[in-house]
Amino acid sequence: MRAVVNTDHGISVVDADEPGGTGVRLSVASAGICGTDVSFVSAGITGFIYGHEFAGVDDTGTGYFVEPNLYGGKCEQCRAGNTQRCIEPGHATLGLFRDGGLAETVVVPEYALLPLPAQLDVKHACLIEPASVAWHAVRRAQLRPGERLLVVGGGSIGLLAAAAARHLGFDADVETRYDHQLAAAERLGFGRPSDVYNVVLDAAGSESSLARCADAARPGGRIVSLGVYRTTMPIPGLPSLVKELKYINSIAYGRDDGVRDVAQAASMLADKPEIAQTIITHRYPIDAAAEAFRVAADRSAGAIKVVIEP
Repeated sequence: MRAVVNTDHGISVVDADEPGGTGVRLSVASAGICGTDVSFVSAGITGFIYGHEFAGVDDTGTGYFVEPNLYGGKCEQCRAGNTQRCIEPGHATLGLFRDGGLAETVVVPEYALLPLPAQLDVKHACLIEPASVAWHAVRRAQLRPGERLLVVGGGSIGLLAAAAARHLGFDADVETRYDHQLAAAERLGFGRPSDVYNVVLDAAGSESSLARCADAARPGGRIVSLGVYRTTMPIPGLPSLVKELKYINSIAYGRDDGVRDVAQAASMLADKPEIAQTIITHRYPIDAAAEAFRVAADRSAGAIKVVIEP
């Protein structure tokens, strides 16, 4: 089968062995390229099939999203619904240091499958993964009636976070860097920044975005960090101190009262097809994976979410 890996010469499509082992076999229908994938390529990380945002169909043609988080289910974190914090041996993520979904075929644990809502096309369903990241962050923000939300960053995660807040009944504004992100935000009905906010989500992951979050937060406000800071998180000291800001970290997705974040995100995408239609800007066949990664890495090129269809 064909699969996407990173090599000393960059992203390549290779002939790989068919996956084996126990689990459910799917033909992959859509796989998104994440900013983490792009950063891994830039860092020269190799040795596995990329792709942690993917969906496919089984041999009956039934569509599924694959929750890529592998967990044991027995530790205290898993029992509390925080499967993304599993502390058992074997906790891992498909597509991150182990073979993922940028391939023609995968075999995954049955518990990782999420049957798709009837209204959600499997070609759009790879968007459930970043939508779940965004949903989880909004859930951790614990928005209360009447509170204002700003998202700093107009990439896929930022737009999906605003969409999640809107789906839950809250108004959301988005601060974007590029014109095509602004156009997408306006198409989805999000406002532009104005005044100060109870909650600000950092969906950009930079020193300047955190500084902007602190500036936009009202005294006593909450900042939810979705950015990946590999060393020190550059929290701006003076405004955080003077305003008594609260910082909340958020990673991946889990369960809330037994309900999977991925199921909530899938329901949102099924209810509002314009979200996927707006955020998925580019689609490529698997043979064009190198070009797909090039476009995904160039944020000024007009891409928001780039999808490969094996």
